[in-house]
Order: sequence, then C-alpha cells, then structure tokens
Amino acid sequence: MVPLRDNNPTRTTPYVTYVIIALNILVFLYELTLGPDLDDFFRTWAVVPSQLTASFQGEPTPLPFPEWITLFTSQFLHGGFLHIAGNMLFLWIFGNNVEDKLGHIKFVIFYLSCGALAALAQWFFSAYSDVPSLGASGAIAGVLGAYILRFPKAEVLTVVPLGFLLLPLRLPAFFFLGFWFLQQALYGVASLNTPMNVGMQGGGIAYWAHAGGFVFGAILGPLMGLFSDAPFDNRLP
Repeated sequence: MVPLRDNNPTRTTPYVTYVIIALNILVFLYELTLGPDLDDFFRTWAVVPSQLTASFQGEPTPLPFPEWITLFTSQFLHGGFLHIAGNMLFLWIFGNNVEDKLGHIKFVIFYLSCGALAALAQWFFSAYSDVPSLGASGAIAGVLGAYILRFPKAEVLTVVPLGFLLLPLRLPAFFFLGFWFLQQALYGVASLNTPMNVGMQGGGIAYWAHAGGFVFGAILGPLMGLFSDAPFDNRLP
C-alpha cells in the first residue's frame, strides 16, 4: 500500500494522527526495555477479559485502578515489530483524511471510542479468557470503517503476489477495505469453533475487535460529522 493523497489545498495537518503514532512508538520502545517484566506490564495495562468480567460483576481485581481503564490503555500496546508496523502504516495512510473531516478534537474522541468499543466486542466473545488483548487494531479498524463510507472511490495502490512476481494494483477503497472487513468477520466466526484463546499473545489475533471496530467506526463517523462538508477528490494522480 502507499499513502493516499488528495488535491484539497485547505486540508488541515493531521496533528492528532501524528501524535497517536508517536505515542504508540514511544510506548513500544519502552516495552523493549522491560525484558522479563513485559508480561506483567501487559497484564496491568492490556485488557484481560477474565479480569474485566470480574470487575463488571463487582468482584475485586489485582489492578490498582478501575479495570475499564485498560479499554483505553491497551490501545497503545503492541506485541511485536510487525504488529506495531502494520497498525501504524494503516493509521498513517487512512487516519489523516478521517481526522480532516472530523476535526482534531472529535477525531480523538472517535478514535478512543472505537478502540474501547472494539475491545468490548472482543471481550464479549472471550469473556473468561486470561490472555491479554492489546493493540491499536480495533481503533484503527474504526478509522477504516469511517473511511470506506467517506471515501469509497479513493484508490489504494497495493501489491498482489503472483508466484515470484509482485503485481501493483490500484483498488477502490470500498473493495480493499470491504474485503478486509469480510476477512476479519469470517475469521472471527471461525475462531468461535476453536479452543484457542484470542488475543495478541501466543500468536492469536483479535478478529472480533477488528470487525467490531470497523462497524462502530462506520456508525460513529457519520454521527460525529464525517459528512459535514463537501467531498473532494482523493484519487491518486
């Protein structure tokens, strides 16, 4: 994929997107210094479904703060280089245009809300799992859900492997992101039939957080003013 560009000279600088990316990178660099303490760090600041369930039922949890706070802190944690690189690439490519349409303050609220709701979607399907769930994927999926509604005809330049060849293709955002959402939803349904705990630890992927975040983004985006101004052409030259 390559970053999308537009011809709108009045588009604002996506400061919030840049700050979110910077915060994620800084937290990840801190994770790299923790060594054997990383697991305890994840269990403190990531969403542990079983602990969140216990807190909803009024039971005590080992955290020194309310468990629901992890619905937000978990959005800035990542389980590896590929995890953070993929998430930040998607946020960099798609976040700027959504932020431009919502405005900086609304985009912060939108992003964090999508991430928290996505985490709750994942929790719903794994309420008693002890595997920490973490990452910005749910919040970024919300950005994708808003993007596909606002810019369905924008083009994404991607690379499709054909044997030993890499074929560059320009795909409409509606097709590219629509296929991504269907893939997450199908994987999520398939995971219901397996005993695997779903989370970022142990190689699992929180498919329901991805699918849920996408849907919540598509709902919250229009409610928060995604279509409040005139559209502009966002195609690659």
